[in-house]
Amino acid sequence: MAMNLAQRTSDTSTGSRYGSEAVTNSIRVRVVPAFIEAHSSPVDRKFAFAYRIRITNEGSRRVRLASRRWLIIDGYGRREEVEGNGVIGQNPVLDPGETFEYASHCVLRCEWGTMEGAYRFVPEGAEAFDAEIARFYLVAQPPTESAFNA
Repeated sequence: MAMNLAQRTSDTSTGSRYGSEAVTNSIRVRVVPAFIEAHSSPVDRKFAFAYRIRITNEGSRRVRLASRRWLIIDGYGRREEVEGNGVIGQNPVLDPGETFEYASHCVLRCEWGTMEGAYRFVPEGAEAFDAEIARFYLVAQPPTESAFNA
């Protein structure tokens, strides 16, 4: 049974308040997104975002991350589904209490969108299950006031 803790966070230490966190079958998935202004070009309708994922096995069994599934929706309602094996070329194995962290990115054609999905985990001696990646928000930061005074 999934316990959804998805919410906009106020994690100011990372500079993001648009992340999410969810726990499914003792697997905690926390996401912290960020806008990458240096790799974005509003004129070309290219908005780059990075996101850091932290996966923690809070259960009592070893698990292996087998695959991922993403649903990406931009501010215009365009949907893209992405599926694949593992993450960043790996199928991490997490013993009880272990954490795996990685970073990735996404490029949208507008200033904001959302991502959500699931990781398929295979625990030792049990059936595979999907751990929720709760919806998080990709939001290009508005220009600062000084940008209008230039």
